[in-house]
Amino acid sequence: MNVKEMSLKYNLHSWSNQGKINPTVIAKAEGIYFWDEDGKKYYDMSSQSVNSNLGHAHPKLVKAIQEQAAKIPFINPGFAIDVRSEAAKKIVEASGLEGAKVFFTNAGAEANENAIKMAKAYTGKWKIFSMYRSYHGASAGAGMLTGEPRHFANEPGAPGFIKFEGPYAYRAPKACKFGNEDDVTAYYLELLEKQIKQEGPEQIAAIWLETVVGSNGILIPPKGYLQGVRKLCDQYKILMVCDEVMSGWYRTGKCFAYQNFNVEPDLVTFAKGCTCGYIPLGGVIASKKIVEYYNENKLICGLTYSGHPMGCALACATIDVYEDEHIPENVAEVGYALGQLLESFKENHACIGEVRYIGLFSAIELVKNKETREPLVSFNSDPEGIMPKILGMLIKEGFYTYTHENMILVAPPLIINTRELNEAMDILDKVLYSVDKML
Repeated sequence: MNVKEMSLKYNLHSWSNQGKINPTVIAKAEGIYFWDEDGKKYYDMSSQSVNSNLGHAHPKLVKAIQEQAAKIPFINPGFAIDVRSEAAKKIVEASGLEGAKVFFTNAGAEANENAIKMAKAYTGKWKIFSMYRSYHGASAGAGMLTGEPRHFANEPGAPGFIKFEGPYAYRAPKACKFGNEDDVTAYYLELLEKQIKQEGPEQIAAIWLETVVGSNGILIPPKGYLQGVRKLCDQYKILMVCDEVMSGWYRTGKCFAYQNFNVEPDLVTFAKGCTCGYIPLGGVIASKKIVEYYNENKLICGLTYSGHPMGCALACATIDVYEDEHIPENVAEVGYALGQLLESFKENHACIGEVRYIGLFSAIELVKNKETREPLVSFNSDPEGIMPKILGMLIKEGFYTYTHENMILVAPPLIINTRELNEAMDILDKVLYSVDKML
């Protein structure tokens, strides 16, 4: 029995009809590339699940794992050890939140689960707001935070999870006539405040935001929106929570995406890029006022692998590499080139309605008609399998990424250079011409 046959016989594969999958067998990965068992090379243009920020097999990250495995591969979360303390210190310093502390988890969904408990405990309230176009994880609580169709499997779920419309000017109601970005901000803040009043601010514990919405289309908040949410949270005594699981760790150019928008959240959830997927690690950064609450009240959060030594050692090494290898500067340089390419694609391709990008975090929104903005596939419906067909064309040419609804995501490892970017984007350009013909 070969690798693929074994996988199909014994593995359940994520987000898939198990009878219809044909997984590619991967034999090697290095830098921004990986190779299948037949030797075919792929550009990793989604950083796997937007987590392999420093690419594959980075020698400094591999070395950190090896050294920690030889020293203390595991010790209970209740003990203080060097790498756990150092990782927390580095993460707090990177957050810019004075007086904050970290509670470590194993992944982003767990980070959101524990942040939900913290928000409810601190406020004594029970309702949580999150956007319709959002993804916060698939576990019980995180799945109910999630606003897009993947949360349906969690329903009816726990009570108190309320959805609101986040900023998405391209898909705003047709009656909306925005003159500028300020109009967009004012409209969506008005909607949010109205809903806060309708749901009762005395019952709302937190407003949850993907600081930059990830898989649901790289929706970048308009100027002033996050500051407006912060103001509403302060006014109504609601916590502001930024989910930085995907957008954190220099994906947008700053260490955390909220640092682009001059706001300080009360809770921050993170994972993915803190270890680049080499070992699972996530966490919650609790701001000073949350920390002070737990100085007097018991923290009812606990995980066997909280602050796992291997993950913490890797997080320390990863944060050092971001600094030592000038990753923010590279994101600025290559991110600018990516933006220029995407804008040229928008001009040249009939199938592109809008492109959105910040740092090395971008999406192409595909439409049937630029004027009407009719999406290439309907929301939560693609009976003809158009998007899988497009994805298959990309992967066949060696461009690996993923799609969601009518979007193609482009989020390569942060170590990519402009030559590699241009080579990969030539493939995408070629496939998009084929999509134009499909129209």
